[in-house]
Amino acid sequence: MDRIVVAGASLGGLRTAEQLRRAKFAGEIVVVGDEPHMPYNRPPLSKEVLAGKAGFDSVAFRPKAAAGDVVWRLGSAVASADLAGRTLTLADGESLSYDGLVVATGLRPRRLDVPGPVGGRHTVRTLDDARALQGALRPGARVVVVGAGFIGCEVAATARGLGAEVTVVEPTPLPLVRALGEVLARALLERHRAQGVRFALGRTVSRFTGTDERVTGLVLDDESRVRADVVVEAVGSLPNVEWLEGNGLDLSDGLLCDEQLRAVGAPGGVVGVGDVARFPNARYDAVARRVEHWSVPGDSAKHAARTLVGAEQEAFAPLPSFWSDQYEYRVQSFGAPGLGAGDVRVLEGDPAGDVLVGYHDGGGRLVGVVALGGAAVVARAAAYRGELSSISAGSAGSAGSAGSSDFSVMQGALS
Repeated sequence: MDRIVVAGASLGGLRTAEQLRRAKFAGEIVVVGDEPHMPYNRPPLSKEVLAGKAGFDSVAFRPKAAAGDVVWRLGSAVASADLAGRTLTLADGESLSYDGLVVATGLRPRRLDVPGPVGGRHTVRTLDDARALQGALRPGARVVVVGAGFIGCEVAATARGLGAEVTVVEPTPLPLVRALGEVLARALLERHRAQGVRFALGRTVSRFTGTDERVTGLVLDDESRVRADVVVEAVGSLPNVEWLEGNGLDLSDGLLCDEQLRAVGAPGGVVGVGDVARFPNARYDAVARRVEHWSVPGDSAKHAARTLVGAEQEAFAPLPSFWSDQYEYRVQSFGAPGLGAGDVRVLEGDPAGDVLVGYHDGGGRLVGVVALGGAAVVARAAAYRGELSSISAGSAGSAGSAGSSDFSVMQGALS
């Protein structure tokens, strides 16, 4: 194997290049990315960068010395692939051949498909997104955040900290209820309300109003109206897999991979990394899922690199983790709360203050913990990692009964 091409120049792409060198791959490594920037840390985008407290230098990753010879092809995404011929075509028309291919193209924000002007509508996924939105978050600005997931809640908290008037529109009855369950969802709702954030829960957007060029408000499904100077769409993400179409792969929700992160249906030498990869986690069951957590790019990069070089290893079985900083507190998770959503118990503390919540499978086994609060309760959550790491698919009760249910929470880190 003389050349490995890594499609995707974010955290997953960088870590894969580093891990390939660590796995003693001596050939050429080419990393291709659509953004002009070298890889950077996405978690601060919805917080410190958005608040104007951090620039690119503070969020840029520094590649390890072992990967100093990696070739970076930035500013031109992969447009299409011929897996049988082992060639890629870039957006600028250039063709790249490869012996091994890493699919690490990540996600893009989902956009609302409703009528109305587009000016003044933002997403937060890239550094340029955060910079564009930062200039609009002035004191007194009327900011409407559509979507109360982690990104939406983090943007709402940052905007309030900058003095904006914030309204959050969310179709579910509570923010983050699908990810965390009702106990923590209610606790988070009260914290945001205490900071002055208004919520339109159980509502969706019917249309945007405004001039031909710029949004000035929203009309909701009950015909109520919300005025807006700025709109942030935080309504989920879509995997960047279109460039792989026509190769006989399962791209129904990201790239389907096996337990070694090999692309199912592809010729040898193709692996998936990061939140674009849908894989079974041997720790829980055989259901393939995407996991949009900051920890997954690094974990999957190490495993995928070893798969590419032919190293023998056990099935990929990461312990997922994510966090989200909102105001002065943190949400910290270990394990798979979504697989224990039917049995949620307060383990320590009180939802009105610092609290630690446990999520249990059908057999009563703890499969996830989430802390809400300060450093002390976050540390107590971390103490459960040993117990959660001991879970395997054969011992996790009825965790597999979740079937194809999705526990790929979009963590505030913007992996």
